Amino acid sequence: MSDSVNPILVETTRRDRKGGEITENLHRGAVAVAGPDGELIFALGDVERRIFPRSAVKMIQAIPLVSSGAAEAYGLTSEHLALSCASHEGSHEHVRRVSAWLERLGLGESDLGCGPQDPSDKAEAERLRGTGEKPCRLHHNCSGKHGGFLTLTRHLKAAPADYLDPEAPTQRAVGAAFAEATGQDAVPAYGVDGCAAPNFTASLAGVARAMAGFAAAGDGDSHDAAQLRLRRAMKAHPFLIAGEGRACTRLTEALPEEAVVKVGADGVFTAILPGRGVGLALKIDDGANRAAESALAAILTALGATKGAEALTESLREPPIRNSRSEVVGAIRPAGSFSGSLSGLRRA
Repeated sequence: MSDSVNPILVETTRRDRKGGEITENLHRGAVAVAGPDGELIFALGDVERRIFPRSAVKMIQAIPLVSSGAAEAYGLTSEHLALSCASHEGSHEHVRRVSAWLERLGLGESDLGCGPQDPSDKAEAERLRGTGEKPCRLHHNCSGKHGGFLTLTRHLKAAPADYLDPEAPTQRAVGAAFAEATGQDAVPAYGVDGCAAPNFTASLAGVARAMAGFAAAGDGDSHDAAQLRLRRAMKAHPFLIAGEGRACTRLTEALPEEAVVKVGADGVFTAILPGRGVGLALKIDDGANRAAESALAAILTALGATKGAEALTESLREPPIRNSRSEVVGAIRPAGSFSGSLSGLRRA
């Protein structure tokens, strides 16, 4: 861990009785943007400190699913590939698709290594309450990623019960792909993610380089071709990678030039921008997701990547804070110093 203090990226305020503003929270963080050759074209804060990128890098974890030939062998479609990169809402459509995928493998819900999770999709949550049915592992937001892991496990003729073991073939393949994509350690350090899968550490600079690799991917070697297929699957099925109303889905739908956005827990975001030939990664130190969305929108705007989606990105960049009576009582916005620093990104 570095002792350096990251700059303030986002601030939240509350209105006082006279209509002025009082600062409530200051959200520090770091940002890295990499170009087609992997070199950083913009860096703010400590971008070399190792972080857990969480679900923002699921597309990296899915590379071996495609590059190994597993996706082809099991006839996976672009929907399956999008689900392998998803942090979904546990809607009926997500659950149905993952369930059918497991049946294709000769497996079932009990073979998923993630635990059960309450769905955040309102319709599915109401259905469960109405029927008295308990949420299951298929509802977990990472069940699609685990479907990808199990497909790779089958292809490698490994034991499904061991697919989350870091020393087993599946996670060794994922770790190797992660190291190659980020350009970092051959055997990355890891922690255990919320879904029980290993989550490999990386610097923001390394994650940004990996996203730039996805942005530049073409019909090259198996690694390159896998990145292209995964990127296009995410763009083709934005609902499957998150869900109704989620920033990932809304931005991926709206942004031009095959751009893809992915959230991770605790204030992490990544974006793949093929039209600009760049990839970006950001982390809010205190893990505030709404601050991460604000910072992401500011960066995308500075990159000139929001054509046709200006209203959406503006709503994410400076959303109002409302009370239970829907009154506007505060605001979230990029800090002035952060906005000023983005002028350097505009020139890059």
